[in-house]
Amino acid sequence: MALSSDELVKRELIDTIGYEYFDYQARVFPEGSNQDQKKYFEGGLTFSFDKSDYGSCDVAYIDLKNENKLPFIAIEGTDALNRGSSGNAQYQRFHHALGAVKNGFIGIYYLRPGNLQLQKDLYAMAYHSTKIEKGYYVITQDIEEIKEILRYGRESFEILDKYLNELIYSKFQIFLDSFNSRYQNDWNLFSEKRSTIIYKDYLIKYSARNILNFTDGSQRAGHIAVGEMYLTKYFFPELKFYYLWPRMTKLELDFLNASKKHDKEWNLLSTEYNVSLKTIDDLVGVPKAMKDGFKEISKDPLKGKSLLKYNLLIAELRKLIVNGKVVLIKD
Repeated sequence: MALSSDELVKRELIDTIGYEYFDYQARVFPEGSNQDQKKYFEGGLTFSFDKSDYGSCDVAYIDLKNENKLPFIAIEGTDALNRGSSGNAQYQRFHHALGAVKNGFIGIYYLRPGNLQLQKDLYAMAYHSTKIEKGYYVITQDIEEIKEILRYGRESFEILDKYLNELIYSKFQIFLDSFNSRYQNDWNLFSEKRSTIIYKDYLIKYSARNILNFTDGSQRAGHIAVGEMYLTKYFFPELKFYYLWPRMTKLELDFLNASKKHDKEWNLLSTEYNVSLKTIDDLVGVPKAMKDGFKEISKDPLKGKSLLKYNLLIAELRKLIVNGKVVLIKD
């Protein structure tokens, strides 16, 4: 039987780095165990911040010289690049290691090399999260970089800090080169292609989420929405971020806030600092025909005629917002 993505990555990390390395010891659990779902300080691999859980990591290396057995690094790994994940799926696990970063540790997102390309947007997300959070975020495809971080951890803090900042910035430069190539260094062109409207001190990111994405267990749109949220938040860390879902109503959003209080992904979406969820009811000036149009396809899978209708509606809604004819009610 083929190994799962998580198990394959765990074995590769331990085989390459070792269960013990210098004065670090790995905390890792076998496939099928739920121990990783426990919080780190309860013996698991899940990091929490401001009462929110940020998903479980695959491996943590614990500093045995630290009397509190703090994690030196926490690693989230995936074999996504060998399993057809060329786009949004790569963002979906970003938040797993982010919990460690928010707590002041080193979070590492390891994407095992494969036949697909890594989304270079991840480098920008890691760079900006390092700038505004307590810890460091490293995106890597090279286990030797992880070993190097562990080695520098046995040097002075100044040497480790210098290495990490230079590593993270060098990867950010890869993103900048890619951004220049794709969007001619033009954020307006980016915003048009990436469902975003950028203002001086805030932005609107619109998406086709509907209530079934979060209530139908067969759909994993929660993970996708969290990935999109962190992509946008860390692309524009200085801006207030309004996450607009025009296929949803205020009543539906209230229902989700009430019924999904203990859902990890919903908790991240609804409580992340400087992010606010908005629906069609938070827009003033929407023509009745347009509002009715979004309602008609609010529960539809977006394909065929429903997808065509959504694309027409959202293109027109964007124009109305940009031209100031439809206004978002801000917090």
